[in-house]
Order: sequence, then C-alpha cells, then structure tokens
Amino acid sequence: MAEIHLLEQSTIDKIAAGEVVERPASVVKELVENAIDAQATAITVEIKEGGISFIRITDNGCGIPKEEIALAFLRHSTSKIRSVEDLVTVTSLGFRGEALSSIAAVSQVELITKTQEALLGCRYVIEGSEEKSLEEIGAPNGTTFLVRNLFYNTPARQKFLKTPQTEASHISSLMEHLALSHPDISFRFIVNGQTKLSTSGNGNQKEIIYHIYGRDIAANLIEIHQKYENICIDGFLGKPIISRGNRNFETFFINGRYIKSQLISKAIEDAYKNHLMQHQYPFTVLNITVNTELLDVNVHPTKMELRFDNGPEIYKNIQQTVAEGLTHRDFIPEVTLTENEEPLKPSPKLLPKPSPESSVQRKESVPKPPEPFETVRIRELEQKTTAPPKQLKIEESSVYEQHFLEEASKPKHRIIGQVFSTYWLVEFDEKLFIIDQHAAHEKVLFERMMRNFREKEFTSQQISPPMVISLNMREEELLQKFLPEFQRLGYQIESFGGSEYSICAVPANLYQINEKHLFLEMLDDLSEETGLKTSDAILEKVASMSCKAAVKGNQRLSLAEMDHLIGELLECENPYQCPHGRPTIISMTKYELEKKFKRIV
Repeated sequence: MAEIHLLEQSTIDKIAAGEVVERPASVVKELVENAIDAQATAITVEIKEGGISFIRITDNGCGIPKEEIALAFLRHSTSKIRSVEDLVTVTSLGFRGEALSSIAAVSQVELITKTQEALLGCRYVIEGSEEKSLEEIGAPNGTTFLVRNLFYNTPARQKFLKTPQTEASHISSLMEHLALSHPDISFRFIVNGQTKLSTSGNGNQKEIIYHIYGRDIAANLIEIHQKYENICIDGFLGKPIISRGNRNFETFFINGRYIKSQLISKAIEDAYKNHLMQHQYPFTVLNITVNTELLDVNVHPTKMELRFDNGPEIYKNIQQTVAEGLTHRDFIPEVTLTENEEPLKPSPKLLPKPSPESSVQRKESVPKPPEPFETVRIRELEQKTTAPPKQLKIEESSVYEQHFLEEASKPKHRIIGQVFSTYWLVEFDEKLFIIDQHAAHEKVLFERMMRNFREKEFTSQQISPPMVISLNMREEELLQKFLPEFQRLGYQIESFGGSEYSICAVPANLYQINEKHLFLEMLDDLSEETGLKTSDAILEKVASMSCKAAVKGNQRLSLAEMDHLIGELLECENPYQCPHGRPTIISMTKYELEKKFKRIV
C-alpha cells in the first residue's frame, strides 16, 4: 500500500481551483457576480484571445479595504455568510469564498481597488497563489481585476481549452444572461477591442432582449406577472411563432441567478405543449423569486443547479402562469408576401485577389486539373449578366387582435368555400382567413375530450378477448401507484399472474385507437421525472390520441358543416393551434393582395 501523506498547499489550491475555474467564462462569472454583490451599477468586461491570455473586469462597486485584500484571496474567506445557518437565507450570487483563491491559483492576477472612504486605492499582485506586491496608488472608487495567462502553471488543464472563438462565445452567453437578470446594471462587453454588448442599466428588460435577440423576437413577446404564496413570476414569453429547435432560448433566473432546472423547463414546455409543434421549444425570459428557505443552491460549486424543497408546487405555479399567459391570445399568423428584387452580387470568393502568400501556397499545393474553357466562359457570362428572378417570400407576424374568433364577429364571417378539399376561405374585416379543417377539428375534439375528463364523464367499453400485457418492475410499480386513476378513466385491469396483467375494459371514447399502444405509452409518460405526477398526464395522452378521429384533409365539407365547426372553434380555450402545435388559421390582409395585383404602388 502506498504511503499516506498530506498534499502541498499549492497542489490543494490547484485541485480546489479545478472545481470552480473550468474555463475563462468561469473566471468572468465569479468576478462579475462579486461586482454585483458589491452593489456595482456599471460593469465592464474586456477579454482578449477568448479570455485565455487577458481578462479585465472593472466595476464601480464598494471596493475592498486595504486590510482585507490579502484575506479575500484565502480559501473560504467571504463577506456573505458567518455560519452554516446563513446558507439557508443566502441571497448573494457568490458566497463560498473560493472564487478569488481558485482564480489566483491558476493565473496571474492584478487587483486595483478603492473604497469610497479611502483617500488612495491599492494595487495587489498575486500569481499562482503566491503574493508578489501590495502598494497604494491613485485609483477611482470600485474594483478592477486583471487576470492574465489562465492555467499558465497547469498545462494539463490548459490543453483542454477550446479555440479563442469558442471560449469567447461562452463568455458572451454568460454576459447576456447577466445583463438580462440585472437590467438595472449597465454592462459593457469588449472582445479584442470591439464592443459586443452594451446595456444602459435603465431597468428595461425588454430593451435588453431587443439588443441581444433582435427585433423579430422583441416584437413577439407576452409580458407576464404572477404572485403566489412562495413564488413570484414575471418576465416575457415568446409567442409560438418564434419557437426554436432546442432549449437554448429557454432562459430563467431564480432570485437573480441564472440556473438550469429540468423541473422548470418541464413546467414551461408543458404549458406550451398545445401551442408548439413536436421538437420545438419556446423562447422565455422569466424572473422567478422563491422563498430562500425553500432552496438549496449549495448543490454544485458553479451554483448553476439547485434543489427545491417544494418541487411539485413550483412546477404547478410556473406551468399555470405560463399557460395563463398564452391563453386567450389571438395567435393567427399573418402571411405577408414580399418581393426580393435585390440584384445578385458576385461573391468575393469567385474572384480572389492574388497575394504573395497565396501564390506560394499555390506553388506548393498539388494543382487541380483545369476546367474546360466553355464551362469557365459560361460561368463568367452568368456572373455578369444573370439577375435573380423575383421571388415571393412568406413572412409571418402574429396578429394580436381578438376579433375573428369572437362570438360577436361570427355573423360577419363570409364563408367563401373550400379549396383543395382541405382549407376553408373566410372573409372578415378587410382580411382573408384560411382555416385548416383537419387542424381545426382536431382542436375541437381535443378540448371536448379534456372537458369531458375534467367533468368526470367517463364510460367503459368491454373488450373481448381481454388484452394481456407484460410489465417490468418499474412499470408494475407505476401501475399500482396510478391504478385508481386508470380505473377512473374507464380501465378495468386485473393481475394475470407473474408480471402479466389483463385489461378487460378501456375508455369508451378512444375511437378505435390501438388500446395497448396507448396504455403502454401512458405508463412511459408517467415514468418521466416531471415533479408533478397526476392523472393530468393520462388525460392529456388520451385526449391527444383521440384526435385521430378528426376530419382529414381532402375531405369535402358543406358550407353548413364549415359554419358549425367554426362555431365550435369559437368555444375553444386555445383555437389557434392544434394539439400538435400546428396553426389552425392564417390570415392575409386585403392590402397585401392589392399590392400583389399592383392596385397599390
């Protein structure tokens, strides 16, 4: 057995640093959060080479007194807590007292700081945990950190860093989150001398969303505010039209801290479920304030994860708030046709300007066989003379009026007819509305089924012979736990010996759906970690699959049938998307049509 011995302090420091400092973005995160905790109202972050060689962070916060500077760089030194009891109510972004110690262990750090009461500031230099100097100098109020040559003394860690561009992108994402979570602080982010982000600090979060994500997203936001006993939720929801193919646009903050939480993501996505297509995710910026006694942020050194003491309640409050924010909104996409008349510009890559370097490279490389003369000639003529044909581009913007699907508007609807045996054309209020009959009927049936289930209008249908299914131990556990819920829906389930079960009856209104497939799919859904496992998951699955009975495309309907179905659509809570998130209605203005026919110049 190897001899047991104590590690050297420098080794201990570097190991500890590995838990906190993973990459340049980790340094920026810790130091900016310290600046925020120091009541700074203006923070500037400047980096070079992705932050690997140079990071400078300047703030106008309270500064560090001279006698506390060296102490601040010791492990577990902090001004945020005094005892373990304080961890329960901690509200600052940083509190472990590991940040400065960890950063100084793996880089060359220079600190310039001055408190408002002091006549002079201080300059402190520490490299690889070794103090180099401490002197008084003239300085403005606040603190400036210069961090150079990250991991210069731990080359094994340095080789795992990505390219400067990739490291800079991680810092950029971090700065965006910090700006969104603290709109009352002015942030400036500079990369290799170029300003990439600048916020005013005027408290307007929507303005920051505009600067970060652009006009299209900022123009399609829903503002929400809701307060419960232990949680407050406010911020912005993206209309379904600006959904994305991943979760990168789901942003939420807990007590001012950007975090990741499967429970919160699940609550948001469940609320959007009937508004988005499958594999699409919403845009959100939510500020969530939770009673600190119900949180444990001390889960991971980066404080990016946390645990809730009342997970099901948090899930329910967030899901309900987001769902209500999306309810009773007119999400009818408006189709706009625009002509693309911009002339074709030759790409610079087609005619590269020769340079000495490129000439040398061409001489050293293996020459490609020349193209036939006629091929080259034809290409040159196309570049000189060919202009692109005019193209019609469909742009969508979400109309935000509640007129077309109001009961009072129904007498003014003029149903023109059916086109392609699939879509209805309806004229109303200087607009042409186009309705997808399958999506519309699907939504009507979905909400009707959900209403029946909520009102406990269940009936059973006996099946012969009974279905026999085999379940594993996890599935058996779920079945026993939720058996009363399945029985309430109309299922009759009996043990058939061993791990097999007999299903003698199913809900009567399943419209010839594959009952076995449906039952097993519901069990699978219940096995997911949602934080809230109730009969709602079962009800939603049954209702969603029951929509297979909806009228299909290429099925002719009479005007009376169309009128009746539009009337049923009026009664839906969310008539604008089918259960799978596809739009049921789109619209086009009379003005747009007249532009296409050149009646309006």
